[in-house]
Order: sequence, then structure tokens, then C-alpha cells
Amino acid sequence: MNRLFFVILCFCIINGVKAQTSMPKEDTTWKTIYRASATRINDLVHTKLEAKFDYDKSYMYGKVWITLHPHFYSTDSLMLDAKGMEIKQVAIVDNNGSLKDLKYDYSNQVTLQIQLDKVYKKDEKYTIFIQYTAKPNDFKTKNSQTDNIGLHFINPKGEDKNKPIQIWTQGETEATSVWCPTIDNPNQKTTDEIYMTVPDQYVTLSNGLLVNQQKNNDGTRTDYWKMDLPHAPYLFFMGVGNYEIIKDNYKDKEVNYYVEKEYASVARNIFGKTPEMIKCFSNLTGVDFAWPKYAQIVCRGYGGGAMENTTATLHSDQANQNARQLIDENKWEDVVSHELFHHWFGDLVTTESWSNLTVNESFANYGEVLWREYKYGKESADEHRYQDLQQYLVSKSENKDLVRFYYKDKEEMFDQVSYPKGGCILNMLRNTIGDSAFFKSLNLYLNTNKFKTAEAHQLRLAFEEITGQDLNWFFNQWYYGNGHPKLDISYSYDNVKQMIDVHIKQTQESKKLFRLPIAIDVYSNNHEVKRYNVVIDKLDQTFTFPGLSDYNYNLINVDADKYLVCEKEDHKTTANFIYQYLHGKNYIDRIEALNYFNTHLSEPVVRNLLIQTVKDSHYLLRIRTLNLFQKIEHLTPNEEKIIYTIAQKDPSRLVRASAIDVLATLDKKTYQPFFIKATSDSSYNVAGAALEALIYVDKEIVKKIADQLKNDAKDRLQETMRIVEIINKSDDDFNTIAGAYEKGNLQEKFEQTSSFIYYLSIVKNTEKLKKGVDMIVSFRESVLPFYPPVKKIINKEFKLLIKLKTKLQKGIANEEQIKYINSKM
Repeated sequence: MNRLFFVILCFCIINGVKAQTSMPKEDTTWKTIYRASATRINDLVHTKLEAKFDYDKSYMYGKVWITLHPHFYSTDSLMLDAKGMEIKQVAIVDNNGSLKDLKYDYSNQVTLQIQLDKVYKKDEKYTIFIQYTAKPNDFKTKNSQTDNIGLHFINPKGEDKNKPIQIWTQGETEATSVWCPTIDNPNQKTTDEIYMTVPDQYVTLSNGLLVNQQKNNDGTRTDYWKMDLPHAPYLFFMGVGNYEIIKDNYKDKEVNYYVEKEYASVARNIFGKTPEMIKCFSNLTGVDFAWPKYAQIVCRGYGGGAMENTTATLHSDQANQNARQLIDENKWEDVVSHELFHHWFGDLVTTESWSNLTVNESFANYGEVLWREYKYGKESADEHRYQDLQQYLVSKSENKDLVRFYYKDKEEMFDQVSYPKGGCILNMLRNTIGDSAFFKSLNLYLNTNKFKTAEAHQLRLAFEEITGQDLNWFFNQWYYGNGHPKLDISYSYDNVKQMIDVHIKQTQESKKLFRLPIAIDVYSNNHEVKRYNVVIDKLDQTFTFPGLSDYNYNLINVDADKYLVCEKEDHKTTANFIYQYLHGKNYIDRIEALNYFNTHLSEPVVRNLLIQTVKDSHYLLRIRTLNLFQKIEHLTPNEEKIIYTIAQKDPSRLVRASAIDVLATLDKKTYQPFFIKATSDSSYNVAGAALEALIYVDKEIVKKIADQLKNDAKDRLQETMRIVEIINKSDDDFNTIAGAYEKGNLQEKFEQTSSFIYYLSIVKNTEKLKKGVDMIVSFRESVLPFYPPVKKIINKEFKLLIKLKTKLQKGIANEEQIKYINSKM
């Protein structure tokens, strides 16, 4: 599953804040509960389901035949997960297909305890029949982004004319049992058949292949879907709706995209690289796509991003993008690759417990990197890895193991450790043993455990079998341990002895010692590079490089491959970082240099280099440089000319939008005609940036242009529309706007702070201004313990507020207001 942590970086942390603030005393009993794999008493073999839907009541009427056998020990009982249902009949099916009622207990409405008709021995199969009514909306739990109700009816009565009628299911973690009795654990696997009876105008989607469709006399149709390969119950899926099916293929297998009719014309632009992704992952792993088909469906109301249901991936409606949005980029491509890679890691080989979620999600996260590397090159992959590392670092999750046997709730496993950190750890393993060994190990792991379940130890054994190495040190450190090294890197010279010492200290608060095999590249002053492979295995360590002095080398590059999961304080000089940007081998070399330049903009050599970095070959580094230009108070005529050219002609519309943001800081009317023209650009980002730039130049014309654009506004243009609307308010609206902000939950405040800042920029009454600023400060302080970067984010907003008050309230903004804002930073 892709939980879209990147939508709001602190989403999970904010949820944690809400949990903390709603509980008078933190419950710590979970710290003593070992989360073992579920004990297997009975094993699922096959599931046959007949489902009919009641749209008026949001019920599902089900009949299910479940075939099982004892796992090892003989048993005369069966426990099934069946949540919030009305059970009408439980029976055993004899050899003739006849039903014999069984005794059962369903008093807790969560588990169905069944007394079998006899004692069954290992491998002796039996089939249970259950008739029931699933009432998903009557079953709510306190966790999960989708409340764990399992079966979702979207606008079932058609009362909302702007929303389609849909049905979809979401099984992860253990919610399939809300609509189908089963053993709802990830270490179970079963084949299945699903018969769905639906209104004839709708299409259906489920696991496996569509075998038959039968029209009924009452205007309904029964679709028969069959999955012949075993998979976990949480990967069961049913989807129903008025969809357009865009057909594609990989070799002889169907690859289809189920989208609302509005998006049929662009479905291939959103999902069309899927066949090539299947080829990519098949080639990399040496294991061809194992499943009979692959389909992807977009459903309304799903808040989890996407879900890798076997052969039937569910996407949230955030995947829907029109042609204008796709001009800038397909923001959903990483999600598509993520869920597809799950069909090797998660679906083919499944985690045996949520404690070992890493064998699912860390691989899917890394699948995004592998696809980028295959399709767009190493720089694109490195950018993704770098962002993954930053997501983990800002999450402040140092105390969490990757394989985690103690947690409060299984939903907490879906975090920045299981996803981005785990993906980065896989990349470290790849770097440590080499590409060939890495992918051969994956092949062995997949072939050894296909259609079964696994844990991180089986992954380790596969890598050890291929490499011949004992890798316990790596897995104990990164899988069964927590945290990451914090490296302080400094340099000293002995010009007489022609030696340079590189001092590396591990400064992490835990004092835990990390073993780190790394490369150190030494760049001589004639641009030759000599590599030294070393192992950091002490908290304080010095590496000596002979034949060097402070005048015959240009750069010593520690962690030259930029693969470590760590934080680094590298005490290189400005000249070193400039050389690193210009001559470093890796994309992340350039990122590190730009990060250094961010705090050294006053140095002339840095300022001069920005003219070069703003023309970097990678569009995201051009954007990073433009962000640096926004911090410079006065641009030279040459800098301004270059940025204006970029705003007009850069191949990337996202870069153009960033260049417009820089021009907007200049507060020059000379750019007004260009801004006006750019508001009609086909890119929402360019149009939105231009409209926002006009706010600083001419508020009156902004309102007129916004009125013309409001019927087709998404992404940044839509965000700017909200700003335009709010800056046309007055002090009289303060109680309404500030009241709405104050009543919002933490997540809503995180989303609304920017627009609230824009409103405060036009508030003239000082007392009201102070009250609004205090509300933002209160939000900042409530989030700060869980998300320290919020301080920097909010203070940046306060700086913007001062700037806006100066520009938008010329002659009105007073010293008292600005002094008060400054005092809150």
C-alpha cells in the first residue's frame, strides 16, 4: 500500500498528536506485548463467495464456502474472523454437497467460533458454508485511515449528482473479514472465486480472471471472477461502478485501466507505462509477472493512496489528472510503480506478520527507485532516494526498529521506517554486495518463497546463500536495530609529511556504534580521482591519506557513493563544495553542495556559481537554485535577465513557475504584461505562479483574471485562487476566518496556515493581527514536539507575512505589527 506520506509530510505525526491530546494518560501496556506471527491452527485452501449488494442499506448479502485443513495438529474447531455481520447459517458441506448445521458462537461480533462435526487431521480438507449479511457501516474501529470498515459504498443512492455510484473494498490490514468471513492474517493464503451480482449498467473488477457474465431477469448481472493462484485474504478485492475500461497488455496478459469516463482519454498518460514497468521488474528480479492479469481501478473516497490487491490495484481519486495537469508531470507514476512491485514483494511473497512489513513495503518503496533508474536514469533515482531519506529523517523515528515486534497498533507499522528508510536500507545492501549479487539474491528469495509468506530472516538467508557472506551484522544493525549514524567529518593537514587526516566521529545520542563500509574519493588538483574503500567501525576514527597536502587536492568526498542512511556534518570549505558541485560523480553531490550554498549566499564565489547551477541539467536542481535566488534581496541585472529567460523558455513548466516566483519578489511593474500572459499558460503551475505574482503588482487586476480562470483551476492555480479570494476580504471578516482556523484540527490548520497568513497580511487592526498570529504560534507549538521542522516552516510563513504587509499595505503596515510578528519567530 502507498499511504501517501508525501501529501502532508507530517500527516502521521499529526495523527499522533491528535491521539496524544485526546488521551489524558498515555497507554504503554503495548510495550510488553510481543507481536508474534499468528498461530496457524487451520489453513485456508479455497474461498468461494457469492455477493449481492443492497444499495439502499449499504449491505452485502453473502454466501461463502471456505475450504480449509488443519495446519499440523488435529482439531475439531475453527475460528474465523467475521466482523460486524449478521450470521444466518453456519454449516459443514458433506461429500454430496449437502449442508449440516454446526454449532457456533458469535457473541463478540468479531470472531466466529465454530464447533466442527468431527476431529480433522493434518491435510484433511473440509468445507464450511456461511450465509450472512455484511453491514460495514455499522462496524467502526478507531484506527486505520479508512476506519477498517472493509467494504465501501460510495454515494449508493445517487443522492449526490456530482459523485459517481461505486463500491470498493479495502482489506489491509485485517478488514476483508468485514465483508467475507476468513482467517484474516497475512500468513494465510487461499485461491478464490467471487460471484458479484450488480446492476447490469455497471462493470466489476476482482482478483484473477473474469470467467463468465450472466444477465439476470431483474436487471442485474452476475460476474464470475476466479483466482487460481493463492494469495493473502487482505489482498481480496471487489470493485463496482460505471467505469470505462482502457485495455492494454503485457505479452499475452491483459493490463487494463478502470477509470471514470471523464479520464478515459488520458488514462494511458496516467497508467500507460505499466506494461513497461512489468517488463522492467520481471527483468530485474529474473521472475516474470506471475499473475494472470493486471488491472488498476480508480475509486472515490479512498484515503490511503493506493492498495496492491492481487491483479486488481485500487487507486484513490488523487490519481485522476486531466491533460493540463499531466503537462507538468504525472504525479502518480511513483504510486503506479510502487503498487506493481508489490506483485512480487507483498503479493507473490507476503510478510508473515505485520512486524515484518518491511518485506512488503520497503521493497515497494524501492521499486519506485528501480523504475526511475530504469526509465529515467540514475539521477532521477538518486533524487527519489534523497527525498526518501529526508522523509525518514524529519519523522524523528530513530527509536523504531525496521522489523518491529512491539507496537501499539499494527497500523503504526505503515510509517516512515517501513517505507522510505526501509527502501534506503535496501539500497545500502545493494551497494554493499554489488548489483549482480543483489538481484540474484532477490531472485532466490522470490523463487524460494513464491506463493508463500516470509520474514526478514529468509531475506537474509537468500543474500547469504548468493554472496557466501555472513550478513547478520547488516541485518542486526539495520533490520533488527533502530536509529542511524550522525557523522561529524573534519580534516587536518600535515604539509611537511604530505598527509591529510580525515576524522569521522559518530555523534548519535544513543552512542550505538554503526559499522559502515564506505568509499572515500580523493580528487587531486589535476582532477584525477583515487578511491579508498574503508570501514567505519569506531565512534571516533581517523583515516590518513599520504601524498596529499592542503594545496594538491580539490576534494575529499566521504561516502562517495552517497548511499548511507545517516546525517552528516561535513566541515569542507566553500571551495571544496564548489568543486563537488562541478566535478562530483553523483547527483547527490550537487544537492549537498546546493544545501551548503543555501547558508553561504553572501559569499561572492557562491553567488557567482548560482548562475551556473540555475542551468543544471536536472530540472529539480534548477528549482532548488531558483529557491535560493528567492532569498537574495537584490538581483544583478544579469541574474534577473537569466531568470526572466528561464521563466519564459525552460523545458520544464515547474521550473518556469519557480522562476516566476523569483521575479515576483522583485516587485516590478515591468513584468506585469508577462505575468498576465502567463496566467493563461496551459500549465496550472505556471498560471498559478503568475497569478500569485500579480498579487504583489496589481491587486485589482488579479481579481478580474481570477474570475476568468475559476472554471478550470487545479493544483497551484486552485491554491492561488483561494489566496486571491481571501486577500479581498477585510477586517470585518476576521471573526469568521480566524474562527474557522481556530476550530480546525491540526491537519486542517497545517493545510490552511498559508491562506490564513495571506489574510493577516491585509488585516489593519493591530489587535486582530496579534490574535491571528497567536493562533498560528499555538498551532506551531502544539506540533513542535512531534515535528520539529514545523518551527522553520511557520517562521518562514511569518517572514512572508512581514513581506506581504509591506507590499500589500503600503503606508498602512505599522512598526508595532511587524515588531510583534518578529517577536513570535
